[in-house]
Amino acid sequence: MRIMIKIAIIGGTGLYDPRILDNVREDKVVTPYGEVNYKVGEYKGKSVAFIPRHGSEHSIPPHLINYRANIWALKKLGVTNIIASTAVGSLNPAMGGGDFVFVDQFLDFTKSRITSFYNGAGRQVVHADVTQPYCPTLRAALIKASKVLGIKAHATGTYVCTEGPRFETPAEIKAYAMLGGDLVGMTNVPEVVLAREAEMCYATVSMVTNFAAGISPHSLTHAEVVETMAANTENIKRLIMATIDLIDLEEDCSCRHALAEYGGFKM
Repeated sequence: MRIMIKIAIIGGTGLYDPRILDNVREDKVVTPYGEVNYKVGEYKGKSVAFIPRHGSEHSIPPHLINYRANIWALKKLGVTNIIASTAVGSLNPAMGGGDFVFVDQFLDFTKSRITSFYNGAGRQVVHADVTQPYCPTLRAALIKASKVLGIKAHATGTYVCTEGPRFETPAEIKAYAMLGGDLVGMTNVPEVVLAREAEMCYATVSMVTNFAAGISPHSLTHAEVVETMAANTENIKRLIMATIDLIDLEEDCSCRHALAEYGGFKM
C-alpha cells in the first residue's frame, strides 16, 4: 500500500539534491497516459515527491513532456500541493537575471499540446475556472518564505507560455510585451491547467535566466540559461524547502474544489 504524499516538486534535475530530503527512494506510477518515474523522500516529517519534467537526463523537450501523466500520477499519489520551478526569459526590465517571480497569470501561446483531461472518450465536458490560475495559498507561502530568507522576488507576474523548443523572435517578444507579458517560458501550460482540473494547489517559482530576444544585447543560448540556473540553485532550493515548511497539510483551499459543480475530479 502506497503512503499518501501531500507535497510535490516539479522542476529541473538541478533542483533535486539528496541532502535536502531523508529516506529518498525511487518509484513509479502507472497512469492512463503512461508510466511516471519519481523520487520521494521526507523533509521535517512531510513526504515530498519530485518529478523532473524533462526527464532524469533532461532529454524531453518542452512540447513533448507528458504533462497529463505527470499530474495524474501526483493526484494518484495523494498530492494536494505542487510547487513547480521554471526557467524564464524576461520581457520586463524590472525583472532581471537571477530574480525569482511568483507568477499569478499566464498567456497561452502553445500550439500542439493537449491541455485538458476532458477530451471526450466518455468524459463529460468541463470548463475549469482559471480566474486565479495559481493557488493563492501556495503563492502566499512562497512570498512569505522569500521575505524570511531575504531572497529577491517579485510577488506577481504574467507568464507567456510558448510552444518551443526554439527561442522566440524579437517580434514575438515585442507582441507578448504589448499584451502584458512579463516572462516567457515553454513549460507552465498545460501543467497549471491540468493541476486545476485535478483540484490540486499549484504555484510556480519562475527564475529569470536572461532577457528575451530583442531585449538581450546578445543572441540567446541554452548555456546562458544553464549558467544562471546553476548560480541560483541553492537559493531556489532554500526557497522551496522553506515554503514546504510553511505548508499546512490540514488547511483547505478553493483549488481542492475547482470542479465541485461537476461533482469533482474523477480518476
